Amino acid sequence: MRALILAAMSRSRTTLLTLLFLILGGIAAFVSIPKEANPDVTIPMIYVSMTLEGISPEDAERLLVRPMEQELRSLEGIKEMRANASEGYASVMLEFDAGFDPDKALQDVREKVDTARSNLPDEADEPRVHEINVSLFPVMSIGLSGPLSERELITIARRLQDAIEAIPEVLEVDIGGDREDLLEIVVDPQVLESYGIDFDQLATLVTRNNQLVAAGSLDTGHGRMALKVPGVIENIEDVMSMPVKVSGDTVVTFGDVAMLQRTFKDPTGFARINGEPALVLEVSKRSGANIIETIAKVRELVEQARPRLPDTLDIRYIMDQSEEVQDILRDLLNNVLTAIVLVIVVVIAAMGPRSALLVGLTIPGAFLTGILVIWSLGVTLNIVVLFSLILVAGMLVDGAIVVSELADRNLSEGRTVREAWSEAAIRMAWPIIASTATTLAVFVPLLFWPGVVGEFMKFLPMTVIICLAASLAMALVFLPVLGGISGGRRPRASAAPGLWTRRYRALLAALLNAPGVTLLGALTVIVLIYAAYGRFNHGVEFFPSVEPDSAQVQIRARGDLSVWERDAIVRDVEQRLQGMPEVKALYARSMVTVSTQMAPDVIGVLQFQFNDWYTRRPASAILEDFRARTRGIPGIELEFREQEDGPAEGKPIEIRIGSRENDAMNGYVDRVEARMRDLGGFVDIEDDRSLPGIEWRLKVDREAAARFGTDVLSIGSAVRLVTNGLVIATYRPEDVRDEVDIAVRVPNRWRALDQLQRQTLNTSRGQVPLAQFVTLEPGDKTGSIVRVDGVRTVTIQSNLAPGRQVEERLRALAAELPDPPDGVTVTFAGESEDQQQAASFLGSAFLVAIGLMLLILVTQFNSLYQTFLILSAIVLSTAGVLIGLLVTGQPFGIVMVGMGIIALAGIVVNNNIILIDTYNQMRQDGMPAYEAALETGCLRLRPVLLTAVTTVLGLMPMVLGVNVDLLTPSLGLGAPSTQWWTQLSSAIAGGLTFATVLTLLLTPALLVLGEKAGQGMRRLWGRA
Repeated sequence: MRALILAAMSRSRTTLLTLLFLILGGIAAFVSIPKEANPDVTIPMIYVSMTLEGISPEDAERLLVRPMEQELRSLEGIKEMRANASEGYASVMLEFDAGFDPDKALQDVREKVDTARSNLPDEADEPRVHEINVSLFPVMSIGLSGPLSERELITIARRLQDAIEAIPEVLEVDIGGDREDLLEIVVDPQVLESYGIDFDQLATLVTRNNQLVAAGSLDTGHGRMALKVPGVIENIEDVMSMPVKVSGDTVVTFGDVAMLQRTFKDPTGFARINGEPALVLEVSKRSGANIIETIAKVRELVEQARPRLPDTLDIRYIMDQSEEVQDILRDLLNNVLTAIVLVIVVVIAAMGPRSALLVGLTIPGAFLTGILVIWSLGVTLNIVVLFSLILVAGMLVDGAIVVSELADRNLSEGRTVREAWSEAAIRMAWPIIASTATTLAVFVPLLFWPGVVGEFMKFLPMTVIICLAASLAMALVFLPVLGGISGGRRPRASAAPGLWTRRYRALLAALLNAPGVTLLGALTVIVLIYAAYGRFNHGVEFFPSVEPDSAQVQIRARGDLSVWERDAIVRDVEQRLQGMPEVKALYARSMVTVSTQMAPDVIGVLQFQFNDWYTRRPASAILEDFRARTRGIPGIELEFREQEDGPAEGKPIEIRIGSRENDAMNGYVDRVEARMRDLGGFVDIEDDRSLPGIEWRLKVDREAAARFGTDVLSIGSAVRLVTNGLVIATYRPEDVRDEVDIAVRVPNRWRALDQLQRQTLNTSRGQVPLAQFVTLEPGDKTGSIVRVDGVRTVTIQSNLAPGRQVEERLRALAAELPDPPDGVTVTFAGESEDQQQAASFLGSAFLVAIGLMLLILVTQFNSLYQTFLILSAIVLSTAGVLIGLLVTGQPFGIVMVGMGIIALAGIVVNNNIILIDTYNQMRQDGMPAYEAALETGCLRLRPVLLTAVTTVLGLMPMVLGVNVDLLTPSLGLGAPSTQWWTQLSSAIAGGLTFATVLTLLLTPALLVLGEKAGQGMRRLWGRA
């Protein structure tokens, strides 16, 4: 290092040009680096979706799920396979082990799906394979509402969809609430009877007349002509002229017997924004695109289109993640500026303005160099990277302060500016490298954090490592060069120690006289802190809870309700919650089929977008108001849920009960839920069993049907006329992206259950009622079937009552859980499983970090005692973490506090390393242990306090939940962006404050104690 530092100082212009290039490159990287909300995390899940319209859940399990499971179970690296079968739909979700190769896994799954396709029914649609990537989730939602017809709204939405998708940065736009087009041929059943139209023959006729015929070309020798047979249906007129019955020379067309209309398939739900019919455009950006620029272009396009849209159309931006990113960018810049100002103020007070300015320059230098490296690695500037930069702000100046403080001391002893800075950098090079290496050693294991949480959080250690490496170069190379050319104060006599230094010297001298008592006293204080935390702690949580921007109310009701009945219930709840001034937008949806993330009895969801956090009450108070307004609505249950941030999702309590015997499993689920209610602490308990209901089964007497010359397929076609319609062909009009089904249906008044008794079928014996060979019987309805790893499974989920903790409630439930019947298995999943995995990894990472630090410290000091002395400071500093959590009233967060302790381990050792290095230097110069420890403490008092104070002050805005805007200027309290990291910063600030006291008082005492113990051991060894 000596040669490098001297070379840098002798070639100062080259060094300064390099620094200038790094800063300019960092500024350019900061401007051009893609900015997005969520990191580009590939979730280790791939799912396969299969559709077959009209199929029952039992048949979907038998014909779709089980053949697909059979093929997919042979794939390597599958952690869990979860299948869902419902009416007309089936899916298989594959969760892979951590560290999987997404590209290879996707290719393997596609190959297996292609193999399984031959075992699926021919009528089933082609299976689709989907990967889940956080960066492909919608970044913006645009609500279109107003007193317009459904057709008008959908037309406007589709035009905007095409225009927005033309923006290069936009990946795709989905229309929430869009309806599937249908060309409906409405025909009276009596007309069909009178003409004796056969349904199978009808489908064959239409199919044969809706063909693309490649007629070829004709070469006559005098020219070449292309021939075309236009046989594909292109418009409604083509359908009107389509033959449906031929008898001799007489041809009957659809135009003769039916009414044709362009419409939509039967609704499965409705959507409204603030009470008006609505559609939602969900915009997803391309991976790596800048979220701020992308959304700005979308907004600009929408504003340009607004004058050409109806005046009554209301356009609302329901979700805009770029606002969140911009807020965090602003918070980052404010925190960095605040950190620089605080550092400069502290260093000015201790060492004067010139040193403060030089040290203050190292923060933006290290920041911009770090951002340049991050950009070159292809990493985006996402939330985790931004908060990592905030976290590291106070740590960047430690080395610079140590070098600057020693250079300041050298100058006061009369050395030249160049000598003072070069000798300071050379003298402190190895201690600073060792202290930085120990900090890096702590963060390196976090790069290998498995699972989704690890993929989400790995950007934190990556950013910290890069920025700390940049700060090392700033402290040892660029700072000495800047100091060497900046001039300096004239040589002056050493100033007399101040009042605080004299008091510290007196206290330290007293403690060094009784090092054993000092150690005992410190251990007693630490034990008392642990006891106090055990008594007054605020519980444990997995991820921190943050003030949400939105919330939702899930409306649950049971019974075979039609889509209009469901919507009427949702509208009733919606009207009670409208008109609240704190709600920016109320997005209501009613639905017949729900996603697998919701309970099966959910009939609708109300999504609330709140006003800015500083203009309203907390979300918990608003939700309590919601509960009061909706109390007393009969026949429904309401579940109020706040928006969730971070990788955690779903309810914290999740219990899976699996069995091949449905009756035994259902009875046991009832007993478990009853026990949960008796124990208390569990709220919003739900399970994913099928809801009680009735389905009508048409039992076909195949023998009787055969006598009339018909079969199950013909009977099914007759039934579909009454239900969803008999699809006879498809066509592709100009104004629609996908093919449109052409379906034959009976009029609305005939679409009833008793029509099935009257419906007739054309047979070899003429028109025969279906009642001749079909009986209609009611039966129990199966809504959906869930299978986990090939076994039918019921999942019980629950939220926690306020003040309750996951671990505590699960322990209580496990002790009271009834014994399962034979063949029934019980497993705990959800947040408790994630907590155990995260806690297990963080524990292992902590041990690996300790091992790496052990190697570095033994290499630096060549002393096991001094190494263990430094490592003991890490363990003892955890008491300070608990103090920080108690003072700020924070629960112990598994992820955030766990990371805080690991980060603290790297920070705590820094001052100990430099202090012990100085002590060893004095001992080598012949000073006795007592005097060496006393002088070391007094000599290192200022740099130790400076590094600790700057780090803690850099974290204080997040600890206190304060946003300091120096440019406006303004002060914000309790912003959601600071709540996310309050636990982590409180843990580091509390631990570092406590560790600084230990470093200044306990470490010198332990050095003297070790020397005395060593002398005693040598005397005993000599006598022996």
